[in-house]
Amino acid sequence: MTNQLTDENINLQIRCVSHEIRNHLSICDMYSQIIKKNLQKSGIENQSIDNALDCIQKSIQIISANILDLKSLNNNTPQIIDFETIIQRGIQLSKAYTGEKNINYEIFIKNTDYIFIDENKLLACLVNIIKNGIESIEGKGEIEVLGEIKEGKAILKISNNGKPIPKEKQTDIFTQGYTTKKTGCGLGLNICKKYLDEQNSSIKLIKSNRQQTTFEIQIPVYSKK
Repeated sequence: MTNQLTDENINLQIRCVSHEIRNHLSICDMYSQIIKKNLQKSGIENQSIDNALDCIQKSIQIISANILDLKSLNNNTPQIIDFETIIQRGIQLSKAYTGEKNINYEIFIKNTDYIFIDENKLLACLVNIIKNGIESIEGKGEIEVLGEIKEGKAILKISNNGKPIPKEKQTDIFTQGYTTKKTGCGLGLNICKKYLDEQNSSIKLIKSNRQQTTFEIQIPVYSKK
């Protein structure tokens, strides 16, 4: 009985904290919209600012939908979305982590189709993988994204030429708590795998060596049947 009450209290506290964070995120979202409207009213056209504000608003949506909703780890809200469109959104969001690094983004979309998946969760996975790639690069490097439809699957390969994952650790990267960072809780790839597994999709490490590290995501193509 005591343990149950303790668990209930913990869940209540988490929900309260989540609620407060949601409130502050709403404020950020509101002000980003105000900035955008004021720029439009002033006749100021700046695509970089527009893209940055769009990324802020989309990031807020992802956090609100995935990270702060305690039920989101088990509940999905799949939508029919274009494969190429979500790839481009993921890359745009990820570029915010580039910072002062000189990173070249190579994007190859061979063909596209519609997929049926929770958009925010897939975006969270794409951003996490690309962000990890950016962090593995020291100074100058390349992020390569390849998308194609093959045999009823939407296949996405994300590569970087940064520091490789140690060979002896490559089987552990999707394990909860695994991390090579000085700060971090090791939940990123573990949550990505969970998100994809529960939606009949998959993620795996193809290779990681001195030349390149490549992850592959496979998602079923949407079928009307």
